[in-house]
Amino acid sequence: MSEAMALETAIAHSAEQALERVAAVRAAIGTVIFGQPQVVEEVLVTLLAGGHGLLVGVPGLAKTKLVETLGTVLGLNARRVQFTPDLMPADILGSEIMEETADHRRSFRFERGPIFAQLLMADEINRASPRTQSALLQAMQEYHISVAGKRHDLPAPFHVLATQNPLEQEGTYPLPEAKLDRFLMQIDVTYPDRATERRILIETTGDTEVKAKPVMTAEELIATQRLVRRLPVSEAVLEAILDIVRSARPS
Repeated sequence: MSEAMALETAIAHSAEQALERVAAVRAAIGTVIFGQPQVVEEVLVTLLAGGHGLLVGVPGLAKTKLVETLGTVLGLNARRVQFTPDLMPADILGSEIMEETADHRRSFRFERGPIFAQLLMADEINRASPRTQSALLQAMQEYHISVAGKRHDLPAPFHVLATQNPLEQEGTYPLPEAKLDRFLMQIDVTYPDRATERRILIETTGDTEVKAKPVMTAEELIATQRLVRRLPVSEAVLEAILDIVRSARPS
């Protein structure tokens, strides 16, 4: 019993520290992103659960700014890829490049693509071809890629935040249900209210720009993700999850 009590005490202490770090993350994001508390909350839930998120909203709602800010605040190596119809899988994953040494020996060297980041923003993912989408979504599921028969592991943590414009669908390749399953959550980004929009107008038209500051490291994020998986879940929550999942099936 003493060991069990000590373990519970340690978990409770870790949870309190994690809550303080998450509160600091929210505050740091709030200095740059205004009036989107629900969006920030859902993105943080997605990342703390170890998943990927799909941000759906019209252009101009600071989706790119949010991902950049998250990378800074969480201490993650963040990259952005603009998805276009001519984007190829190698443009994301990387490719083999032939090199010739001074003694005229030739060999292949793997040049890593932008997917080798801890936080990847896939901007307008529905504009890329299904082939390119599949290459990214497979990596999201398996956390590694294979090029020329060789396996290359992705960095840890690895998260993808993709964006999608719900209005302009001409020339796009909508994600089918099977591919949408790779995302833990769809996060709807809507227009801010008037008061928030007024604050944005004032903050973004001055001669100074507020920069986000890092308040967490990648190692601390991984530790918090492990803590989330160790927290107890009640039977009522488990039953509610099963009810939702089973009721969503076609039958």
